[in-house]
Amino acid sequence: MLKKKLFLFHYVLILMAFSCQNSSSYQSHDQELFVSPKLVVGIVVDQMRYDYLTRFWDDYGQNGFRRLVANGFTAKNHHFDYIQTLTGPGHASVATGTTPRFHGIIANDWFDKDTGSSVYCVEDAAVQSVGTDSSYGQKSPHRLQVATLADQNRLHTQFLGKTISVSIKDRAAILSGGHTANAAYWFYGKNEGRWITSSFYRDSLPSWVQQYNQSGFADEYVKQWDLLYDASNYTESDEDNSPYEQLLKGKKAPVFPYDLEALKSQNNGYSIISETPYGNTMTTDFAIKAIQNEALGQDEITDFLTVSYSSTDYIGHNFGVNSIEIQDTYLRLDQDIARLLSFLDNQVGANEYVLYLTSDHGVSHVPSFLKDVQIPAGYFNERNFKKQLKMFAKNTFGDAAVLKNISNKQLFLDHTLLALSGISLQEATSLFVEEIYKYSGISRVYTSEQIMHFNPLDKIQARLLKGYHPKRSGDVWFVFEPNTISYSPRGTTHGSGYSYDTHAPLIFYGKGIKKGMTSEPTYISDISPTIASLLGIAASSSSTGNVIAKALD
Repeated sequence: MLKKKLFLFHYVLILMAFSCQNSSSYQSHDQELFVSPKLVVGIVVDQMRYDYLTRFWDDYGQNGFRRLVANGFTAKNHHFDYIQTLTGPGHASVATGTTPRFHGIIANDWFDKDTGSSVYCVEDAAVQSVGTDSSYGQKSPHRLQVATLADQNRLHTQFLGKTISVSIKDRAAILSGGHTANAAYWFYGKNEGRWITSSFYRDSLPSWVQQYNQSGFADEYVKQWDLLYDASNYTESDEDNSPYEQLLKGKKAPVFPYDLEALKSQNNGYSIISETPYGNTMTTDFAIKAIQNEALGQDEITDFLTVSYSSTDYIGHNFGVNSIEIQDTYLRLDQDIARLLSFLDNQVGANEYVLYLTSDHGVSHVPSFLKDVQIPAGYFNERNFKKQLKMFAKNTFGDAAVLKNISNKQLFLDHTLLALSGISLQEATSLFVEEIYKYSGISRVYTSEQIMHFNPLDKIQARLLKGYHPKRSGDVWFVFEPNTISYSPRGTTHGSGYSYDTHAPLIFYGKGIKKGMTSEPTYISDISPTIASLLGIAASSSSTGNVIAKALD
């Protein structure tokens, strides 16, 4: 009897041990299935080329970009895989995990085939401005055709997880936050200097934003912009007074210092802040206010904060890739990011948030600079091109109105007029292709029919296909030669499918992220599904990107 009792006792102990082991195993498995950071922070640096990370590396402090790289996961071969590489499509692609072909934001502005007029990617006459009497707040994400990552988190948490989106640019804030954001805020400068939103999100500004606006905060940033360090430290850039830079109104030369108070009245009032590094500082300050006042990351339900730094784009357009102004801007942005990280550590918890940092597009060197150093580059006179193509349309088809619009390197033809004249669309587009090839500065020309059957192994063709939207894009596309832009001889722009416009940084950091790097190809549409996988939530229904598994711990 005693032996039987001892046997039963040992049997029970074994069952308990096995049960505990199984329970522990299941718990461990559950913990590996997903992580639940209190806050996801998405940072998009407007117009940041990948090589801004490496070129200024020695001048960055330890607590900004260097901290993210040292303790996070960096994708070194990260690219946009579509054309047009512009702000609207960039933010939409980061947020949705797909390309313009599916999310519908094909450019910042595009020709609307239905109305016969140009539309802005976030304009919406059906909503009202909130925080200003101007029409600048009449914006919404209604042209974005799919859900964002933040939208998916709102659905997953039964709308208990908050989403707040912040940027100087309306399109950056709106397209990042998505359709269900609690609020998207953007900056209205001019004579007001206020953070505003639209009635799409809420009927009035929350009291904390009202109080912040009433404090006259914008005056704090209207001050002198001088170099952060001694001029001798800026050896990674051209001389201060460069012939490749645009001038702010009121300046006789593009040189430091920039007295913003003296220049303010000639440069659209408070909007001048956007064209200096102080626009990024102002954005950081407001983002911190939002975290505090919206109690982001203060419970166990994951919230989202998206922050887009826009001043880098304004400054890049004005002064160019090689300017001392752009270097100083990134050194100051490095400090702003360090300050934001420190605040997140204290407010949310050092291992309680996850962050990604990327860009919405790159940018070309100033072509006149490249030409002076014997690198092939050039300018394309788009005004003359449009005028001559209109004449070609009149001479060939008997009516210039056959060519309805030329924008975003696309031709939109009047299908009705062509049908009435007995000319097929295929014949008309072929004639336009043949004509456009005659122009200097043009590398490739394609019809929409050709785009639909592109070779995915040709990078430019593949990027055109992913940027092509069947209902919104044009009938003929043309591509400039490398380092060729339609712009002034000072300053620069972006939009192409070449590496200087497509190669962007990508860093993941924080809870659930593995330390490391990869040189394997990754794409802008991979960001959203990677974070979705980390959180254990559904990716956007139209997501075409892949999970970057190496980044996940």
